[in-house]
Amino acid sequence: MEEQFILRVPQSVSERIERLLNDSSASSSSEDASLDLSFTEDGRSGTFQIGNEKFSASLLDLPTVVESYKTYDDNVLIKTADIGQIIMVREEGDPAPEGIECKHGLTPPMRDARKRRFRREPDLNPELVQRVEKDLLNIMSGGTVENHIHGGERVKANPAPAPKPDAIPVEAAVNNGEVERSDSDDSLEPEEN
Repeated sequence: MEEQFILRVPQSVSERIERLLNDSSASSSSEDASLDLSFTEDGRSGTFQIGNEKFSASLLDLPTVVESYKTYDDNVLIKTADIGQIIMVREEGDPAPEGIECKHGLTPPMRDARKRRFRREPDLNPELVQRVEKDLLNIMSGGTVENHIHGGERVKANPAPAPKPDAIPVEAAVNNGEVERSDSDDSLEPEEN
């Protein structure tokens, strides 16, 4: 598969890029004839240059993966890539995005996608995680769990319950020794004449 990303540019820049791509003749002005994208050492911020004009750019992760397809005959679609990143080109004076993830998806229904569509990651106490890990290792080595938490308090594990004495069957205790029968039991026995 190919490696792809989405390039989101301001409207004025998109018109210049479209003109550059559609005008294949050599008569295009040398001012718009070059495109360049370069990033700083952090790999997340950089500059986008079209002709002599430079714009700030940021590489952001999309909240979801987007699939890309191409077709040769307008009937069969062939998947070409999974796209997970977007390069946002900004006009001068536009604020830089916060963080490394794009807050919104590509379409209006994906607005605040991370907050609205995905559950929060659970808050895990590191001490609890270490204790559970220790208990699992102890169980795997043939031991038992010595302590567990009950109602927020740490208590000793209960010993195995004592075996119950031989109990009288419930039917015998309820029906004076006679086994309780259902109507369906009568249909299975042959009739007496």
